[in-house]
Amino acid sequence: MASPAELQPLLQLTQRIGSDPLLTQASTGNTSAKLDGVLWIKASGRWMADAMRDDVHIGLDLGDVVTKCLRQGVDPAERYPSASLETAMHAALPHRVVLHVHCVNTIAWAVRSDAPIQLQSRLEGLRWRWVPYVASGLPLALELERVLSAWPETNVFVLGNHGLVIGGEDASAVEHLLNEVTKRLAIPPRWARPADYAVLLELSTNSPWDLPDDDEVHALGTDRVAQANLSGGLLYPCQAIFSDSRTPDLFHPIPLDDLGDQWQARYRDRPFLIIEGRGVVVSRSLASAELAMISGLARVVQRLGDSAPLRYLTEAELAGISDQVAHRYRKLANDYGGR
Repeated sequence: MASPAELQPLLQLTQRIGSDPLLTQASTGNTSAKLDGVLWIKASGRWMADAMRDDVHIGLDLGDVVTKCLRQGVDPAERYPSASLETAMHAALPHRVVLHVHCVNTIAWAVRSDAPIQLQSRLEGLRWRWVPYVASGLPLALELERVLSAWPETNVFVLGNHGLVIGGEDASAVEHLLNEVTKRLAIPPRWARPADYAVLLELSTNSPWDLPDDDEVHALGTDRVAQANLSGGLLYPCQAIFSDSRTPDLFHPIPLDDLGDQWQARYRDRPFLIIEGRGVVVSRSLASAELAMISGLARVVQRLGDSAPLRYLTEAELAGISDQVAHRYRKLANDYGGR
């Protein structure tokens, strides 16, 4: 088994990544290192930002993961319940250190139907590949193996409607490559009109609603471009998982005039309300993981132009997100994220 000293670079990198809201939201994303036959991987539901103060990584026998899971068509996340949903992917990749992030800027490119063309010039010179959307877990691992069989030198994978995967020999090399990719894919956020705090405060008084701590969330209610882009469907799995929704209805803005006398009872089961032209109020019972995901979504759509050709998740892809897995993922993220 690896000593704490050998894992230190991985833990430091994990914490830095997990503390950046442009790279990580809540418990999303994961890192791993293969050391002396052990796959050290972030546990399911754990927050990467906690890597230096908590034991967020677990050690798995890499040989067992490969021979008893991958080669038998079994998802390691089923055999090792505490392991990351993406354990199969980390085990399948040959790189010694692997990171997977839901980078806001990368997602803003990855949800476009013209992403491969747009990324070609921006990532020129890097050993990268575009991977059209495939479900997390074993299916994604098998797809990356297929990509590597054709292009074995690949160390950057842009996942359609999902995020970014980078592999390297050590944590330093991976972080250097991550910085290069994020620099190339950076998109300045679109300006959004400020929230109408007077109206939002009135709505939150003596109600189950509150104002979000992150002011950027209000762009979901004040920016018409963002609203138009969200109206067509769901953009990536975590949007569905953390909102517990499989349709875009929850993300449609509500005109202020529609909030009549019975509005609190009418909308009481919603995690948040997007008030058209005014901003956003969130349920007082909303956990930190859900709040982080709303913040991430706001940052993504503020980087999508009004003419961006978007590729939404299909009904079949959304149906492939198991309700049981989604519930477990939300619960673990909230259990470990209550700070």
